[in-house]
Amino acid sequence: MPRIKLLFAVFVILLSSLACVTLMGTPAAAISDVPEPSVVTQVFATEIPTVMPRIIPTEKPGEPVACPVITDRIIETNSSILVEGDAETMDFDGRDEDNTTYIVTYFVSGDEINDPSFESVPTDLQDEQNDTATHQKLWEYFTALIPLENRGSLAEFSIMTDGPDNVLAAVAQTFDDPNLWGLEVDIADTQDYYYLSYTFVHEFAHLLTLGSDQVPPSEAIFNDPENNDIYLKEVSACSNFFPGEGCSNSYSYINQYYDQFWVNIYDEWNKINLEENDDIYYEQLDKFYYKYQDQFVTDYSATHPAEDIAEAFSFFIFSEKPAGETIAEQKILFFYNYPELVDLRTKIIRNLCLSFSQ
Repeated sequence: MPRIKLLFAVFVILLSSLACVTLMGTPAAAISDVPEPSVVTQVFATEIPTVMPRIIPTEKPGEPVACPVITDRIIETNSSILVEGDAETMDFDGRDEDNTTYIVTYFVSGDEINDPSFESVPTDLQDEQNDTATHQKLWEYFTALIPLENRGSLAEFSIMTDGPDNVLAAVAQTFDDPNLWGLEVDIADTQDYYYLSYTFVHEFAHLLTLGSDQVPPSEAIFNDPENNDIYLKEVSACSNFFPGEGCSNSYSYINQYYDQFWVNIYDEWNKINLEENDDIYYEQLDKFYYKYQDQFVTDYSATHPAEDIAEAFSFFIFSEKPAGETIAEQKILFFYNYPELVDLRTKIIRNLCLSFSQ
């Protein structure tokens, strides 16, 4: 499937059809080589779900709740490509919008979803559209993992499908308000809760690192997404990392992360990202990943700085605190510098241990 690398005009179409994907951009430091804004989505293949016995979370005096049987399996499942993959089989592909069907979108109100907007779907997806119990179950699992106070920007929840084993979930700004976001989930890929749990946390990491308190959205870009002159003007006026939605704040997680881990490799990555020939792009991205493999927790991390921080955050949540011997481990340790994120990690792990689907 071809890599998705779209102009802002196409991004408008995606939003209007409720295709909630993450739009990425470029730092001001690379203004001379500004790429076309690209759409990057989180992709995970599903496996046959494993039936787990009831896991009783453990809690030692002075230590947070833990369920290592679950968290270790989550990390193992989502790290397997690092052991099994090679340059010929690595898959950095994005979503094929032509094969994506949006089934229903709910409006979010706190812990509740309501006012469903049902799309016109083919006959073979009628069962999926009518399966509101599964829609509710998926939403309740996401809200069980992520505390309410950390998802105030989430305004929509969509059920879609592009068939099995492709995009599991994604996020994007809503069509009406750049400060609000939507979460979408592929109902065909949700049977394996090891993948689902990891992916939910990955997508939440985008909300955490790209939200308006971290990256104030550019109204100019949002209101005129087809105008590349406006985009370039906004980028040139930004002295920090520019992930696409706007200029990140100096103190933001993503700007601090970029300054610490991407400054020295960004230009090399950006040259690859500008490549228009898909075959050459994938070949060069493979080489880039293997050249800097000790800097990334997964292969998908190499696709964009914003995907890198989301992957590292997922490992921060689910894995034990590393020693910091590699840059990849230092990326995980990055989040321990923020007490509010350490507290959030404790809450998510507790929620996972109590809510993981059996």
